[in-house]
Amino acid sequence: MLKNITLSADEVLILKARQKAQREHTTLNATFRRWLKQYISNTTKTLDYLEFMKNLNYARPGSKFTREELNER
Repeated sequence: MLKNITLSADEVLILKARQKAQREHTTLNATFRRWLKQYISNTTKTLDYLEFMKNLNYARPGSKFTREELNER
């Protein structure tokens, strides 16, 4: 179910955004919905990464490697 919200922006920005959306054969509403999904997705990815790194806190390197050791194949 779609829910309406009200946003405020400069009138000129809104006009330019609508014109750009029209050139892209879409609407400002559809563009905003895509942006909103992307915005949430990025946050989720960040939280997933932080949780992943937290789960790796048990891993501790035993010692530092020399340049030669790092370049060995």
